[in-house]
Amino acid sequence: MLIFFACIAILLVGYKFYSPFVEKQAGIDPNIKTPQERLNDGVDYVAVSPFKAFLIQFLNVAGVGPIFGPILGALYGPVALVWIVIGNIVGGAVHDYFSGVMSLKEDGKSLPEIAGKYYNVIFKGVMLVFTAMLLFFVGVVFIMSPAGLLSNLSYFEGTFLAGNTFWVLAILAYYFLATLLPINKIITKLYPAFGLLMIVMTTLIAVALLMEAPHLPQVNDIFAYFDGHHDHDFLAPNPDGLPVWPLLFLTITCGAISGFHSTQSPMIARCLTNEKYARPVFYGAMMCEGIVACVWALAGIAAFPGGYVELKTMLAQGGPGLVVNHIATSYLGIFGGVMAILAVAIFPITSGDTAFRSLRLTIMDAFKISQTTLHRLALAVPILGVAYLMTFLDFSLIWRYFAFSNMLLSTSVLWLATKYLFDRGTFHWIASIPAVIGTAITVAYIATAGIGLNLPATYSKPIGIVIAVMCLIGLVMAHNKRTATA
Repeated sequence: MLIFFACIAILLVGYKFYSPFVEKQAGIDPNIKTPQERLNDGVDYVAVSPFKAFLIQFLNVAGVGPIFGPILGALYGPVALVWIVIGNIVGGAVHDYFSGVMSLKEDGKSLPEIAGKYYNVIFKGVMLVFTAMLLFFVGVVFIMSPAGLLSNLSYFEGTFLAGNTFWVLAILAYYFLATLLPINKIITKLYPAFGLLMIVMTTLIAVALLMEAPHLPQVNDIFAYFDGHHDHDFLAPNPDGLPVWPLLFLTITCGAISGFHSTQSPMIARCLTNEKYARPVFYGAMMCEGIVACVWALAGIAAFPGGYVELKTMLAQGGPGLVVNHIATSYLGIFGGVMAILAVAIFPITSGDTAFRSLRLTIMDAFKISQTTLHRLALAVPILGVAYLMTFLDFSLIWRYFAFSNMLLSTSVLWLATKYLFDRGTFHWIASIPAVIGTAITVAYIATAGIGLNLPATYSKPIGIVIAVMCLIGLVMAHNKRTATA
């Protein structure tokens, strides 16, 4: 139990003391006009209160990411909690904050456009491709997963609602409206309520687990995990031989660090009424997502009397959605069952719609297309049409591409933040150190993954580390050169 409270405390302390230091490096000026004030268009640049902006950003970046990922990451044991906390404070919150700040400073532009300014057109092109790819895969994944869940609910058995096609088309119709309509017509009205719902659900699950879960991890379990001395099978290091490096870091992204978040930040950056709200909205939302991730990692580790074997069996039967349903109904009864349906059906939809909306913004920004109704319509129709066709492909294949592009984009954004701070002459190491680590993880994964180079696993760690060290050396040389000529 103590390890869980320690994780939450560390996240809160990080926000209290580290986030002001990060904010100091960013050059926040509460006296200048925000993009919303200068470019108000009634569609994307619309004033939103800071509390609503926080809830919308929180739900945009959360969805089911900090639920499903940590449940899968629980297969690695208590080390999942360690990664969530360290990854969040050192990488994820910094990543989310600067993706929002840089957009605020650049008229609410999407990150590929900003990359073109701070680096070059090549970096812009690469970032545009992976941003668009990630957004599209997120949108498709969050059509398929909620449609599959809803079509299999026993409540709908024997009716037309039991058909997967109906739910796919219904979700697509909603995505079309959310992509096309002004942000204050749907998103700013519904999302704050759903954001509060996620906070309530997470709190109830956490309280129930702490009171009743059979296998709450202790502090010494963390040390036992690393030295191999453990009293329970669940704490065995690398269950099934799964290597922590780099697989754990791609299994748990939301809650620790996720490139998808940077695609959502410009949407809210266009709505903030003052730069001073960037820290509570962007950094604060990521910190809260870390808490959600800790709760569900705890659930995966502690809620099963049969330990790791029982969790693994349930995942094989119905994936993390079944685990959520089991935990919610077991600990919260009928009310928990309703909450579980909301968690695994509605929450992914709230990420899918903003993914397609962000894709529309990113493409139109990149090609300097005006945001008229006709232009928005002309882009939304083919995007969602292709997305529908993609729902007939293998879900696991789409998910693998999503996981890789997610980590690659987060690393790219951290390098972009490094350049932003480098040019300002402030403490760039808050972004460059996690950028180097992210590079090592990303390269290690693509070196051995089946969708990448497919090299033997023993090569992944040294290849990733060597390339990351080369990036670090290049950064230090550039820093020294700049200092010498200053």
